Amino acid sequence: MTHNDGDRKTTREAAGDTGLLGPSGGHPRVIVRRMTARDEDEFLELVRVSADLHHPWISLPATREEFRAYLGRYDDPQSAEGLLVCVRQTGAIAGNININSIIRGRFQCGSLGYAAFAPTAGQGYMSDGLGLVLRYAFEELRLHRLEANIQPGNHASRRLVERHGFRYEGYSPEMLFIDGAWRDHERWAITSTMMGIVPPSPHPTLPAR
Repeated sequence: MTHNDGDRKTTREAAGDTGLLGPSGGHPRVIVRRMTARDEDEFLELVRVSADLHHPWISLPATREEFRAYLGRYDDPQSAEGLLVCVRQTGAIAGNININSIIRGRFQCGSLGYAAFAPTAGQGYMSDGLGLVLRYAFEELRLHRLEANIQPGNHASRRLVERHGFRYEGYSPEMLFIDGAWRDHERWAITSTMMGIVPPSPHPTLPAR
């Protein structure tokens, strides 16, 4: 099943897809919203046409079965958030940004995974979306820290986090299994303190001392 941009925008607006941050925290070019089952067709087509862009850095679900298993990872927003960056004017998906492995208590940290899609790559939508995700993570989720693990040759990914003020924290050989092998990664991170964001109250799982 396919939809033109007008149909897609109408459907999502009717479902209340105004983004995670609401009108006062929005962005003129993009919205960030949770991924849902109704994104399956569009997501899989974007993965197909973006194969050359993604290889060898990331592997996204390419079949219906893989998409549904992937979506299932984000059933519990307490442990992970599966988010999409969408062009505000059309509703088209420009990329995805996931907050994985959320750990509370004294850590209050999540791990970022993200990918742009070829039809809109290079137009700044992912940078706009990441800015919203950082604010959402630190203001709404009340996390303290976000990490991004990046393969050394993935210059576009590194430029994205550098643009938002992430700091380089080290190098981890054979850190993640990607494209059939254990790959070295650079560790980049940002904290709410670095962005000057102080939530009105700490997350309830943060110890008092």
